[in-house]
Amino acid sequence: MAIVALFLAATKLAGILVTVTVAANALSFSRYRRKHLRPFRSPIDESSDTLAVFNINPTDGEKEFFFGLATAPAHVEDRLHDAWLEFAEENSCDKSESQHNLQPADAVMGSAAAGEGASLLPKEQAMTVKRKKPVKIAMEAMIRGFNKYIDEEESAAPEECHYKVAAWHNVPHPEERVRFWSDPDTELKLAKDTGVRVFRMGIDWSRIMPEEPINGSKETVNYAALERYKWIISRVHSLGMKVMLTLFHHSLPPWAGEYGGWKLEKTVDYFMNFTRLVVDRVSDIVDYWITFNEPHVFCMLTYCAGAWPGGNPDMLEVATSALPAGVFQQAMHWMAVAHSKAYDYIHEKSTSSNSIVGVAHNVSFMRPYGLFDVPAVTVANSLTLFPYLDSISNKMDFIGINYYGQEVVSGAGLKLVETDEYSESGRGVYPDDLIRRPYFLEHLLAIYAAMTMGVPVLGYLFWTISDNWEWADGYGPKFGLVAVDRANNLARIPRPSYHLFSKVVTTGKVTRQDREQAWKELHRAAVEGKTRPFYRAVNKHGLMYAGGLDEPTLRPYINRDWRFGHYEMEGPQDLLSRLTRYICQPFFLGGKAEPETNDEELVLQPLELSV
Repeated sequence: MAIVALFLAATKLAGILVTVTVAANALSFSRYRRKHLRPFRSPIDESSDTLAVFNINPTDGEKEFFFGLATAPAHVEDRLHDAWLEFAEENSCDKSESQHNLQPADAVMGSAAAGEGASLLPKEQAMTVKRKKPVKIAMEAMIRGFNKYIDEEESAAPEECHYKVAAWHNVPHPEERVRFWSDPDTELKLAKDTGVRVFRMGIDWSRIMPEEPINGSKETVNYAALERYKWIISRVHSLGMKVMLTLFHHSLPPWAGEYGGWKLEKTVDYFMNFTRLVVDRVSDIVDYWITFNEPHVFCMLTYCAGAWPGGNPDMLEVATSALPAGVFQQAMHWMAVAHSKAYDYIHEKSTSSNSIVGVAHNVSFMRPYGLFDVPAVTVANSLTLFPYLDSISNKMDFIGINYYGQEVVSGAGLKLVETDEYSESGRGVYPDDLIRRPYFLEHLLAIYAAMTMGVPVLGYLFWTISDNWEWADGYGPKFGLVAVDRANNLARIPRPSYHLFSKVVTTGKVTRQDREQAWKELHRAAVEGKTRPFYRAVNKHGLMYAGGLDEPTLRPYINRDWRFGHYEMEGPQDLLSRLTRYICQPFFLGGKAEPETNDEELVLQPLELSV
């Protein structure tokens, strides 16, 4: 009887704990929803023929709104031996240099076979070994530095080759990127023809300083490259565009990565040496300065996850990366110090009183997948949303907001929600070209709404002109307004979105007709069950891995209304929440009205109250 009584007491206690836990998480989700997902009234008059008007031709006393296009050295420059090129050329089948030299014939054949995933070891040499094997985990977990390992007995052969950059080794001439260094005019003229007023580009640190400048040695400086950059910037101006120049865009020189990079204070001094060289050469022809692009993204993927070049974190660094004294905070601190020093120097040396300095900051809208995911979202936001900006708030003239879409957090990973739309690289919603058209129109409407509510916005820059190298995802995702035929001498093919973007830029208007047409085409593709490429690996639980795919899977277009002011956020999608809704559904009268559409036309109805 005593055992039965003890069992009953333990069961009651467990039931109480489960009830309290569920109730607490439900309350937490409810508070999160009220704070971040509360209804608002859209200020857009959707009955008007013109939905938004941007002041691209201001008169005296009025503030100009500019449109621009953006790119970065590591994405587009050829003849650039940077950390990304070294990273992409590495794979698990590589031998050491001495081994290559010892057996050149076999090594060459082995490398060729390795590119097809073949074994480098004869079958008779296979043996069983016990090793620590990293568990493949979800993308968000890697960003936070949560790596897992298991002991596993496995055969040493056959060995597969794993490249660090996906969709790179299987495309023609990947090292050429899009030849912006040797042939900038192709990209610049495509940009000019859209009518944009601002062109964002960067200067690659490793090109200017190919070797570590020990003791401030100027012998390591490539002054010819500096002059080439100055010529390109002048060329931008000659085509009628202002220049927004980025100093650090996710590309750490290989020599800096070898000693620890932004984890150490001396990198601040090296970066300032580089910054002074650049500012002294081109400050008179640069209109906007960006010191750092998405510093927290670089620090997480480089020093916490080791998914980008220059990090190589050890187990201790990974385990403690998110702590106050961890590598993430160390690197972020020194990048904040470097920004502040660069800000002061640019303003000290700038010959133009109109030059302004800021950073480009990534803002991901994260929402919890289920009741129990609010803490994970809160922790992620606490590390990424505002800490860096707060630390440099007195040294900024503007904030560049890089936004790609919403991320659905489930546990320590990012969940692929079947009813949401995603980009080719697994970002929601940043699109392929059919989705791209309504996507940037809706974001321009959101910007216009913010401006009408008093938010000062300088302009809008679209990423990017031509398809190019997308970091560790290689050439898989296509973010360009212009397609690139890599098998045909990098021939450019403007997409429909290029022409729509050009229309908006030159008129400064978003019209109801253009919006309806863009949504009509997307709706038709969804109804017809058409598919598009998707370059992110997904496990059986719907969690997206950090790595990209060499070859895409196909994902259907989603028939969902995500227009600005119309998008309805789903409630928690965990099993318990779905079960509760299913049980309670009969007790609620009515239901959500489906939009009236047909295959011929999608009718956009004005909305007064939206979520």
